[in-house]
Amino acid sequence: MLKALQRRLQGEREEGFTLIELMVVVLIIAILIAIAIPTFLGARARAQDRAAQSSLRNALAAAKTLYTDNDSYATANTTNMKAAEGALTYSTSQANLTASPSPNVVSVNGTATVFTAAVMSNSGTCFYLRDTPGSTGTEYHKVVSATACNANSAPGSFSIPW
Repeated sequence: MLKALQRRLQGEREEGFTLIELMVVVLIIAILIAIAIPTFLGARARAQDRAAQSSLRNALAAAKTLYTDNDSYATANTTNMKAAEGALTYSTSQANLTASPSPNVVSVNGTATVFTAAVMSNSGTCFYLRDTPGSTGTEYHKVVSATACNANSAPGSFSIPW
């Protein structure tokens, strides 16, 4: 005991960290985690939305191909759309879509002059697209936390951009 006191008085220091130093390090790590997690979760939701929007744009490209061939969107049904763009799965215009980790199920509805499509993102957002050649062109709309997501439930007014 006397030797330990003597070493302290002579300026020798014991090796290691104090409890306060360890607690400060743990606090700093906790603050960094608290900042990083919400940022990560926001990026994940945005990525899920972008995947859904990409599927919708690919469906529009397939529908425009059919429109170019037939001068009508009436042939933009699930069978013809699958032949034009096979990477997507097409649903009838009445079936409600659900959130999916891979949003490649697109609800489609084509008439002679209007093509409407919808897709549900895994984040719970329903994205709509309507194309009217020669009139308003292509319009986009989204509904957060949609209860019904299909091509027939598209709103009349497409005022909210992606």
